[in-house]
Amino acid sequence: MRRKLRVLAALVVLGGASLICLRLLPVYWSAWRFQRCLAELAADPELARRPDEWVRARVVSRAAELGLPVRSGQVRLRREAGRLALEAPYTASVTFSFYSVDLHFRPRAGLP
Repeated sequence: MRRKLRVLAALVVLGGASLICLRLLPVYWSAWRFQRCLAELAADPELARRPDEWVRARVVSRAAELGLPVRSGQVRLRREAGRLALEAPYTASVTFSFYSVDLHFRPRAGLP
């Protein structure tokens, strides 16, 4: 009887952990895709010649396509020797039925 209870408890814990992972997976997947977008944008030599506001608008547009809450004021640009560095920190909220969590992301690309 005790063994069955332990197995049942283990299954409940594993099931709960799996549900939490499934709920967080889309948020982390979008963050990873946004990081790749920033790397592509920072590597584009044409973008390095554009005005700051144009670059910010492009970054915010890419974030919006992914459903991420990035605003223009959050996008930081740095230029050195004709190259561009981008950083766009943001917070994504995930709400569970019993708990809410804010995940902080700091994607950046470009100069080291």
